[in-house]
Amino acid sequence: MCGRYNLIATGQQIMEHFRLPSLPVHNPDYNIPPGQKILAVVQLEDGSNRAVNLHWGLIPSWSKDRAISSRLINARAETLTEKPSFKNAYRHRRCLIPATGFFEWHATEAGKQPYHIHRQDNALFAFAGVWEHWEHDQEAVYSCAIITTAANDKMTPIHDRMPVIIMPDDYNSWLDKKTAVIEIADFLAADAYRTMMIKPISTRVNNPLHNDESCLS
Repeated sequence: MCGRYNLIATGQQIMEHFRLPSLPVHNPDYNIPPGQKILAVVQLEDGSNRAVNLHWGLIPSWSKDRAISSRLINARAETLTEKPSFKNAYRHRRCLIPATGFFEWHATEAGKQPYHIHRQDNALFAFAGVWEHWEHDQEAVYSCAIITTAANDKMTPIHDRMPVIIMPDDYNSWLDKKTAVIEIADFLAADAYRTMMIKPISTRVNNPLHNDESCLS
């Protein structure tokens, strides 16, 4: 799964990497938990890409209340086309979720050891995501989930799942609204984890209220 990540790049770096004309107010975040608004890149009806804030924890359009979002922070790649919660979003509302790293915990005899998975120099990359628009009793929420897949050989020693990472050359293909039917296997085949580094870190990151550079060491 993917239940915590970070985005410590500057606004200018994010705009340049994703070729965006503007960005919502952004501050570096070292420890991002589910249940809050996060930065995402979506494609508008005119075909342009824009950065928006989405609630992390997807709320299906048919849901009667938003409480379900806490159970839908991740979407399994293997069942995207089958699960009622995700299948329409996968066909029509895909997004990119900018990140500079994510955290995973591995159970040991001494307790759960946290790891920081990131690129060299904490370079930007993007999770594959899906988003949804929910309205009920005059309340409207735009929400999202991060897509995960079975761990590869590099990640298996830590966890059996990992977030799907979209390579920069595939950003537009992933977002393209004109491509309703898209094979996620094409994106899973990319060697997105080849340059990833896996670093054991202190348990300070365990508390989502801790949000500073020490969460990465």
